[in-house]
Amino acid sequence: MARIAVIGAGMGAMATAARLATAGHRVTVYERTKTHGGSVGGFTREGFGFDTGPGLLHLPAVWRDFFVKTGKEPLERSVALTQVDPSSRHVFADGTAVGLPNASRGGVVSALDTALGAGSGERWGEFLGRARETWERVRRPLLEEPQPASGALPHDDPYPALRRGLLRRGARTLAEIGERELRDPRLAALLASYATVYGLDPRTAPASAAVLPYMEQTFGSWYVAGGVRALADAVHARCLARGVRFVFGSPVTGVVTRDGRVTGVETGAEGTVEADAVVSGAPVPSLYEEHVVGWERQEEWPHWQSPVRTGRVTVMLALSGGRPADAAHRTVVHPAGTSAEWAALAAGGVAERPTVTVLRPDDPLLRPDDGHEPVTLTATVPAVLADASWETAGPRVADLMVAAAEAAVPGLRERILWREVRTPDDIRAATGSASVPPPALAGAAGALLPAANTSPLPGLYFAGGWAHPGGGLAHAGMSGALVSGLIVEGAGFRGSQ
Repeated sequence: MARIAVIGAGMGAMATAARLATAGHRVTVYERTKTHGGSVGGFTREGFGFDTGPGLLHLPAVWRDFFVKTGKEPLERSVALTQVDPSSRHVFADGTAVGLPNASRGGVVSALDTALGAGSGERWGEFLGRARETWERVRRPLLEEPQPASGALPHDDPYPALRRGLLRRGARTLAEIGERELRDPRLAALLASYATVYGLDPRTAPASAAVLPYMEQTFGSWYVAGGVRALADAVHARCLARGVRFVFGSPVTGVVTRDGRVTGVETGAEGTVEADAVVSGAPVPSLYEEHVVGWERQEEWPHWQSPVRTGRVTVMLALSGGRPADAAHRTVVHPAGTSAEWAALAAGGVAERPTVTVLRPDDPLLRPDDGHEPVTLTATVPAVLADASWETAGPRVADLMVAAAEAAVPGLRERILWREVRTPDDIRAATGSASVPPPALAGAAGALLPAANTSPLPGLYFAGGWAHPGGGLAHAGMSGALVSGLIVEGAGFRGSQ
């Protein structure tokens, strides 16, 4: 039985802790805040409830595997899941709207043909076929196997782009796929939004980011009754059932080493704690920037997704009036093109019309009665503003988001009873970083590969969104399986077979 210290109580860290405890190890989690879940938070007020992090679950098979492997129980015994249908509704700048059925490629093709014109669905369907080829090439190395500590995964973009034009050059970025292969500004906006919601600029995101819409449209979108925060509560409960010990309000201020190997951690609540291995679910950059892990030269830092400099603003709205029966659970409101939005983001600002995601769950657990409705808005923003603070800019950005969201919720402003705004500063307080990491992506010369699960320091492992296989709720669960496998089975562990 090994002694394992876990830094942070985020989803990836808890997924690792429960698996290690199930394998017989003695596991203690040290969390600097007073609660678990990391970015998967919740907010309640006056009978209204909101997710402050992700509002939908994709690839639920990851968490089904977690609950089976840590207790031989189905996920649905711990939380209630329902498929969201339509998976999403999209409102474009010209007023066109389309609802995309959940996990139905044929349904999506038909819906696009009806809303955008004949041939639109066929082009999107052909694109998804190429995205599937990309998925099949990257699935194991980018999701199911540990990344080598050297980060030496193939850097070539595996997307099989169409060759068009005089030079027969294929698309190299997601935006170029929209222009060259989809050939409709609305389809291009639809595609670009899958990058934008993960904080990726579609003008520079590699063509391999095509796997993002492929995963969602193939495996579906799911809602957790009571909000996704209920999943974090269930994972925490599973940790406790397996004997994991939690110490809240106890930051880890240092990783202790001897003879070049980890031997423990310095904690705020219990001082120096000995450990045979340490798992960090904290953002990898903060570990080094705050000198939690000792280092002499910056070249010693592990690789992570350094180009990512975006966070999110979340606006929680308490509305008078009930939710219409035909309201979509999720609506994405698109601006007129993405260039202006991303030019503003690159300059450290927010465009007047950002891409806004509107969530309207039909969940009695989240509203005081049927005469009221909770609505959540999210938008991608700079993690740090160039010429203002989030304390002063937050209300203005929230106003821009509410104005955009009226395309999805007519009469929205007149229905608002009150609102709460969460900015990147709040994300930093909850997770240790104002930036939100995307999933691992191939191509881009390896710039979008996160830190490997094994660190440069023997005995220290990385889990969570800043570690392989990157950000996202499902990916956090995958990191737990990979890290626990490396600790239990050793360096020869190659992931699930």
